[in-house]
Amino acid sequence: MSRYYFDLRDGEQLFVDEEGTEMPDLEAVQKEVAQSLAEMARHAVWSRAEAKLGRPLAIEVRDGNGPVLQAKFTFEIEQHKQ
Repeated sequence: MSRYYFDLRDGEQLFVDEEGTEMPDLEAVQKEVAQSLAEMARHAVWSRAEAKLGRPLAIEVRDGNGPVLQAKFTFEIEQHKQ
């Protein structure tokens, strides 16, 4: 098992994971990232969407050797008629 660090990006803010989590493989990391990002997006859309439309949400995963993967979500609404 390897230790992975899941840093959260909310717009311009980065929240660094100082502890990390032991995961068996990259497939498990991808599943965790997908579930966590979906939950972050759900919360952002329902709680603060009117003030934060267009801000990117991301989870940046790294291990002891550096970056491993990044998952991103951006919610935007375009109005074509008023």
